[in-house]
Amino acid sequence: MNLETLKDARKVIGLKQVTKAVKRHSTELVLLAEDADSRVTDPLRELCEAEAVRVMEAESMKELGRACGIEVGAAAIAVLK
Repeated sequence: MNLETLKDARKVIGLKQVTKAVKRHSTELVLLAEDADSRVTDPLRELCEAEAVRVMEAESMKELGRACGIEVGAAAIAVLK
């Protein structure tokens, strides 16, 4: 999946919402920003690994936010099933 398709995809944005979606088994893919604080993203990465959810990296929080059509950066985004 490329970032251009995120704007139209069913998704949730933000670490808390993404974590909830992974726990509900409703995610297809999680995107994490490389420049996000690893203390914040590592627990989500581990949860995704435990739940067998594919994780992809994006270059920056700003790039992820822009791809979703929001004005601020995003550390995590989940594409829903």
